[in-house]
Order: sequence, then C-alpha cells, then structure tokens
Amino acid sequence: MLKHKKILIGITGGIAAYKINHLVRELIKLEAEVRVIMTSASFDFVTPLTLSTLSKNSVISDFSKPDGTWNNHVELALWADAFLIAPCTANTMAKMANGICDNVLMATYLSAKCPVLFAPAMDLDMYKHGSTEKNIDQLLDYGNVMIPAEEGELASGLIGKGRMAEPETIIQYLSRVLCDQDLLDKKVLITAGPTYEAIDPVRFIGNHSSGKMGVSLAEELSRRGASVKLVIGPSSVKSSEFIERFDVKSADQMFTIVDRFKDQMDIMIMSAAVADFKPKDQAENKIKKTEGTPTIDLVENPDILSSVGETKRKDQLLVGFALETNNEMENAKSKLLRKNLDLIVLNSLNDKGAGFQSETNKVTLIDKKMNVDSFELKSKDMVSKDIVNKLLELI
Repeated sequence: MLKHKKILIGITGGIAAYKINHLVRELIKLEAEVRVIMTSASFDFVTPLTLSTLSKNSVISDFSKPDGTWNNHVELALWADAFLIAPCTANTMAKMANGICDNVLMATYLSAKCPVLFAPAMDLDMYKHGSTEKNIDQLLDYGNVMIPAEEGELASGLIGKGRMAEPETIIQYLSRVLCDQDLLDKKVLITAGPTYEAIDPVRFIGNHSSGKMGVSLAEELSRRGASVKLVIGPSSVKSSEFIERFDVKSADQMFTIVDRFKDQMDIMIMSAAVADFKPKDQAENKIKKTEGTPTIDLVENPDILSSVGETKRKDQLLVGFALETNNEMENAKSKLLRKNLDLIVLNSLNDKGAGFQSETNKVTLIDKKMNVDSFELKSKDMVSKDIVNKLLELI
C-alpha cells in the first residue's frame, strides 16, 4: 500500500521520538520514500545521522544548509504524499493550531497541501489539559488526521493516556490516508477463523483455520473506506482498531451475530471454516479415561452461508469460500449455485504454500456468471487485494 509513496516525517522534542527510528525502517521496508524534518529540540532524543542513514536522505533541521543554500520548505511540502508529525508535542500542536511559524517544520506544515497526520505524545495531565483539547479540536477542524495517543506507562512514571501510538498503528493510519477510498460508505460483514464445538469443558471439535485470510480481507476493505464488522472464531490474529470485531467460539454464536447484522450489509464475505457438526450433548465435566471410550453423537450446525444466501437482497453481494481436495472446480461451482453466491473463492489444499496456517494462498475466483480468474501463489494480503478488486467489478 505504501510502495513508492512519499512520506515526510516531522519530529519534535519528545521522548517518544525514539520510536521514529523503527518507524522509518519499517516504511523503507515497505518501499516508501521517506524524508525527515527535525526540530532542534528533537536532537536531545534522536540523531540526524541515524535518521539520515535509515531514510537514505539528508535530514532537514534548519532553513539553510551548511553550505548556505536554502532548504526549500515549499518544495518539500509539495513533494510529500503525506506529512506525519510524530511525536507531536503540546508545544507544536499549539503552534500548528495558531499558525506560529518559527522553524522549518512549521513552515513546511503551513505550506502542505497533502494530508497531514499528527501523533500527540505528552504526559497524562498535559494531554487532558483544556488548552491541549482545544488545540486538537482546532487541528481536526483544519482537516488534519489525529493518530490518538495510547494508554500506558509514561516517561514521568504515571500511567494513563499520552503515549505516542506505536509505529505499526501509525503505518495503518498512513495506509488508510493514502489508499483509494473506493468502498467508502459500504458496509461489510466478514466471518473468519474456525469454530470450536465443545465436547466437554476442555475438548472440542475444530479445524486448523487461523483466521489470517479473513482478517487480511477485513483490513483491506477497511483501508479502502468500508465499514467492517469482523465475526471471528478462536484466533490469535489481531485486527486494527478500525474494524468492529466480534470474537466467538461456536457456530451457533457466529450465526447469531451474522443473523443480527446481515440485513444492514452491502457485502457479506463468509471466509470462516465453520464446523459442519457439533456434539449433541456437552459433558459438564471433563471426560475421564476411566469411564471408557466415549461415544459422541453429532448433530448438524446451522449452515450460516445457506441462511444468508436464502434471504439476501438483490443489491447485496455474498461471497463464499471453498476449500477442496478433489474435483475442485466442479465442487466450487456447485457450491456457488447451491448457496446463491455472487462470488466464490476456491482454495486448494493440494497447492504447496496454500491453505490453513500459511502466510500465502493460491485462489481461483468464480462469479455467478461462471467467469473464472485464477491467480498464482501470493501473500494473503495480495490475495485480499485481488478479491476486493473483483468485488468492485461486481458492485
């Protein structure tokens, strides 16, 4: 998402400046172009040498260069696709809110035509102060994007809100700002991960799904402007704060939440690996070996995909997933028709590097007109882009 994007970072004098070294390194890994402006106060926390080495560009800290030539802040502002000010101290926010131009960072800010993001960082009481809140409101009114401070231990030893957001969170904000918002105002519901069907308090019937594909899809849709609800079975995969997440265990729990929201959605993507069956009865206590080999009677779980397909409106898009080991295309097309889908994503367990737990996937997309698009093995993030791009063709 950030490949070849021009990111200008303004660093001010706060202890959180140490995080910018890591941020710049991660942005370079993502193949972004990075340039850095530093205030003189920030020199107490990070060095220009480190940042110029990491960014592969000279650091700007004054209106003139050592040879006496001018650092053209206007050209610098025009160069940037996004201008991030982080950490953004209370002092700098006050200057931004009131147009005080006493350093090259502020001159560049006042010249910027690109999106400006600011990540506040200060002590707890400073963050809560009425003047700080007023300045934040003013900056938001100007159209700037705030990356909210997080809660945690602060440099003063106090615990509360005021920590600058972590580099990973900042990158998420940059990605959203710089991404095409081609799904703005669309409401999307995604199911992901496995379901666990309890046998007793410690055992369950489940599968190896990690939820990675579903979360990746949720993040891609969110970056592109959609309002996303993620209903996910047991999974250690984290999702960003931009996504409304519902953690569930069983198919019944997943069905309840899907049924609650399905009529409100524009797009529904059922990527969860829902267990087809569950134990008819759940033992109240752990089943012991001394009780002999148990017999477990199974009953069918609700078919969430069929339920949604039966009731969906013509203006709703429904996407299903098929994980096959044989007769893949035939089985996928059959499921597409039986479940009243608009698109099915065919996965194969026969392809090395695809399937559960992997970081990559190889998919074939089949729409209701039986158009087939096959893709090579690629990262799940790239697969998510392919799926979302196909959805845009169907809307």
